[in-house]
Parts: sequence; C-alpha cells; structure tokens
Amino acid sequence: MLALLTVLTALVCILLMGVVLIQNPKGGGLDSTFGGSKSANQMLGAAQTTDVIEKLTWGLAITLFVLCLLTSLVVGSGSGGDGQPASKTQESSLIISPEDAQQVEQAQTYYYKG
Repeated sequence: MLALLTVLTALVCILLMGVVLIQNPKGGGLDSTFGGSKSANQMLGAAQTTDVIEKLTWGLAITLFVLCLLTSLVVGSGSGGDGQPASKTQESSLIISPEDAQQVEQAQTYYYKG
C-alpha cells in the first residue's frame, strides 16, 4: 500500500511540475507558450485555456495534499512492509537490566531534588 501511494505521489508531483511550467507568469498562459496566440485562441480561447490549466493545477495540488495525508496515515498506523507493527521490531531495544533501571532512578531523583 505504501509503495502504491509513493508511486502515485511521485506521478502527481511530476504532472504538477509540468502543468506549472506550462503556465506563463505574465498571464498569457498556454496561448503564447505554444505556437503563438492565433492557433490556441482559435481552438480553445485564451481565457478558457487559462481556466483549464488553473483548474488542473488546483486539482493536482489537492490530489497531492490528499495523497500526502493518506501516506502519513499509512506510515503512522505502525504497519511496516512485512505487516508487523513497528513497535514489535523496536521492543527488544527497550529492555534494560535492573542495574541500569536503578541507575536511571537515582539519576532522576538527583536531578529533580538537585
């Protein structure tokens, strides 16, 4: 699931970069970028082309946002790639000896009293 979300996120990012690069920063948009204004104006019209690109940009941005949220939920749920919860793999590193536990208690006591 995580691999699928990662691939979809990368694809949406690439598409979003392409759509943003198509836009003209001066407001001309697609009509002045590809072959002059006559051909694009005859096909779609300058205002309509800008609207389509703007809607596509917003749609891709919202899609990217949703994919990022879904990915964080999948990663945050604790399931790794093998289906085991992440806490199970880290559990062995949390076990300490009784001597170490006593030293930690003494250090905490000294720190809070000191």
